[in-house]
Parts: sequence; structure tokens; C-alpha cells
Amino acid sequence: MRWDDLNQSDNIEDRRGEQGGGGGLGGGFGMPGGAGGLGIGTVVVLGIVGWALGIDPRLLIGGAEILTGGGSSQYEQPYREPSGQQRRTGRPEDETGRFVAAVLGSTEVQWKDIFTQAGQRYRAPVLVMYSRQTRQPCGGVAQASMGPFYCPADQKVYLDTSFFREIETRFRGCEGKACQFSQAYVIAHEVGHHVQNLLGILPKVQQQQRGIDKVSANRLQVRVELQADCFAGVWAKHENDNQRAKGKPPFIEAGDIEAAMKTAAAIGDDTLQRRAGGAVVPDSFTHGSSEQRQRWFMTGFRQGTVQACNTFQAANL
Repeated sequence: MRWDDLNQSDNIEDRRGEQGGGGGLGGGFGMPGGAGGLGIGTVVVLGIVGWALGIDPRLLIGGAEILTGGGSSQYEQPYREPSGQQRRTGRPEDETGRFVAAVLGSTEVQWKDIFTQAGQRYRAPVLVMYSRQTRQPCGGVAQASMGPFYCPADQKVYLDTSFFREIETRFRGCEGKACQFSQAYVIAHEVGHHVQNLLGILPKVQQQQRGIDKVSANRLQVRVELQADCFAGVWAKHENDNQRAKGKPPFIEAGDIEAAMKTAAAIGDDTLQRRAGGAVVPDSFTHGSSEQRQRWFMTGFRQGTVQACNTFQAANL
């Protein structure tokens, strides 16, 4: 991917030099919210996946509690940092930081344009870069083992960039330079959750998940995650078209889409369960199968509209 010409965002909180954290556990590569309580089957599956991937199962189980509502996230009440703990935002100067700022900046430009065309106002999220762990209001502590996630309570994306290396080395989701677009896809997916929040989708989902059984809550969660994949595709198409309209080389280069699809396949629920050596349990899915994640990203990329990403009305995911 060509990212040198992208506008870099100032909405980066760089906490990589900070130490500490706090109590509690946070969510995983997805969005916090939903109905509470983990079934024993889910706990077993997460334990096996954690063992196979070298991740502390307690982190995965704790993350699933947030994903299914066991944490403290509340969409309705905006979170504010305690007095005296306001953090400054800006553009990081290192290569990784500049890359993240460029991708985030691109999502800001494209989603602002999409919202404006629909007569709406886009409020950009802040992206928190951290190392190992940091405090956050959706469960207490963000930790690297959880992967990137979006917290609706403070409308921030949390990213330990070591996850980028995990995609390549542990999940085998991409190789070499092709990993750049895979990394961009991960960021765009989390921004997709922010878009859902602004559109009122996340609060509605949380309301619907209250009081329903675990299997039904998981199925609804899958639709949330697949829509975020689709929104990532919408962003990619708009940025590609934007660069072409300026007479510049396309943003997406040969092999980029394939790399992103390989990443989507590597982090699908079914693939992770197979890698753990166990049976695939669709009722435990929270993010969708590999095929579903690829298909919905491509739906967004080909059609380029929010309307095309209505996973909640889709008869076939």
C-alpha cells in the first residue's frame, strides 16, 4: 500500500513510554458490549485457543466477558479521564507511529466525507498506542494479548503495535511488506466500530443483547464484527478512489487485498479453533468465520457504501 501521501492524524495518544496499568481485564479484537456471563463451553474453547496460541487463557476469558457484557462498559455514559490525567494527542515521529497516524488520518478524511454526504457529522476517534498494558474504561486494563479493540465508553481505539508482529509471526496472516495493508485493515476494522457507535448501532445492539441467551447474543455479536469488516472495506475503496481522482497511483497495490484477506482468514473464529486442535463450535463465534470476514470486507470494498454493510438484515452471513 502507498501511505506516504496520506494525511497523518493528530488524534494519537502515544502511551508506549508509560509504565503501569490497573486492575481488571479488557476486551479483544472487537467491540465491548452485550449480554453477561460465559458458558462453560465458551470458557473451554477460549482456554484451548489460549494454550495453542501461547496466550494466557485468563486474558481471553476476561476479554470475552467484556465482549459479552461482563465488564463495565456503558455506551450511554461518555467516559472522562480523572482530573489531572488528561493526555495530549499528536503525531508520533517513529516509523510505526507515523504509519498508524497515516492510516487513522485516512479513515478520518474518508469517513468525514461519507458522513457529510449523508448530512451527518463525523467525530474522529482517538487512537491509543501503548506497550504491554494501559488503563482504559472498558474493563480496567488493556493488555497486548487482547489484540486491538474499540472502547465505546471513551470512544478510543486501543492498539499495542506488537499485534502487528503477531499477525505475521504467530497467526501467519501476512508476509513482509504485504503486512502493511493487513495492519491498516486491523485499524480500519476498529474505526468501523467507532462508526457503528456514531450511527447508534452499538447502543441498539447492547439493548437487544440484554436478557437473551448466550448463543443468540453471540450471533448478534458476529453481525457487529462482520459489519466492522465491511466498513473497513468501504474505507479502503474510498481512499483508493480518492488517490486515483487526484491523478496519483492507487492507494492499494497488487497483493494488498490478498494480504488483508489472508489476515481476515487467519483471525476468523473457525480458524483459531482449528489451530487450537479442537472442533469448530459456531455457537461460540463472536467475530465470524474466515469466509464470512473475507466476504464482508470485499462487499464493502466493491460497493463502497454504508448501506451495503447491513449485516443485521442479511439472510446469509
